[in-house]
Amino acid sequence: MQWLQLFIYLISLLILKTAAQIERDENGYIAYCPCMGRFGNQADHFLGSLAFAKALNRTLILPPWVEYRKGEMRSRQVPFDTYFEVEPLQDYHRVILMSDFMTQLAAELWPTAERVSFCYMERKSLQQEKNDPAAPNCHAKDGNPFGPFWDTYSIDFVASEFYGPLHFDVHHSAIASKWQNNYPADKWPVLAFTGAPASFPVQHENRSLQKYLKWSRKYRESAREFIRNVLPRGAFVGLHLRNGIDWVRACEHIKDSQQLFASPQCLGYKNERGELYHELCMPTKEAIVRQLKRTIKNVRQTQPTNEVKSVFVASDANHMIGELSSALSRMDISVHKLPEDDPYLDLAILGQSNHFIGNCISSYTAFVKRERDSHGFPSYFWSFPREKERQQAKAHEEL
Repeated sequence: MQWLQLFIYLISLLILKTAAQIERDENGYIAYCPCMGRFGNQADHFLGSLAFAKALNRTLILPPWVEYRKGEMRSRQVPFDTYFEVEPLQDYHRVILMSDFMTQLAAELWPTAERVSFCYMERKSLQQEKNDPAAPNCHAKDGNPFGPFWDTYSIDFVASEFYGPLHFDVHHSAIASKWQNNYPADKWPVLAFTGAPASFPVQHENRSLQKYLKWSRKYRESAREFIRNVLPRGAFVGLHLRNGIDWVRACEHIKDSQQLFASPQCLGYKNERGELYHELCMPTKEAIVRQLKRTIKNVRQTQPTNEVKSVFVASDANHMIGELSSALSRMDISVHKLPEDDPYLDLAILGQSNHFIGNCISSYTAFVKRERDSHGFPSYFWSFPREKERQQAKAHEEL
């Protein structure tokens, strides 16, 4: 009996080992460093990179998320599946975790002597003595997070490839076939980009790909647990407030810009719904309170059976818990935040709120908005439209 159990055990191990083998994609792979900005920007770039990989019919190597911790000089690389599931992405296109690619395929498919970095044009080195005019280079590992990112997987590059004038807009041109002709998979099995092969902010055509980006089990359950155990029973409004010093400085560019960061999500990609204004980026505390109270009153009037009982706030600095609690005290509505900062759990909770108000300029808000759009959940933006325009529209409707 024991030998039979041992035999079954060994057969099971063999089956598992065989199933774990990853087949090589003869169509090639795309790798890239998500080296611009923090999570919101990286998420925009990810959706564009996913669309780009599908258009070229290459497997997308899922990069880790690049994070920056206070007091640490080098960025941290957090595995993609820490926050999001891999399997749902397969419903759209072929993907593979970077760790799996490097451990199971890279040695044979992408040997160290053949690793080439791709960039549009020469990227100057941060160390001037490295700049050799006779040898233009992508300098793919110069600086942070570039160096730490590739070092995480012990990747060094032996050469550079400049792909200009090719671009990444696969929706409005035949550029995909040009990529395939210039870089066939049999000669270029891996296209490794120094940055994401995508535009920022995310192209309108790629916004819907958010529906394939599903939270990992850990974050789904943590969000449900917080909503169930901390927030009172009933509907809740999710708020995203940007008011840290970095954001204050970013808003100073409003006066010199037609678009800023994720502003097309409310203004339109061609400003067809208006121009930038300062309150859109940095609404006053008074305006925030007025809009929140107005939203809650509208919900109570239109959805009396789904009454708002609480507000959840995510912020990079001031959550305004005291101000909001005071303003909503007569409405019997409580205001909450996470006990410890976790921007990813904030996102997961905001995505599940019954109503959401975010910052039009913020790519972090844009992530929440896209997720909610995929479920048909309502979302609004601070100070959009302007209060005067809203009042005029209301007066017009009454007339």
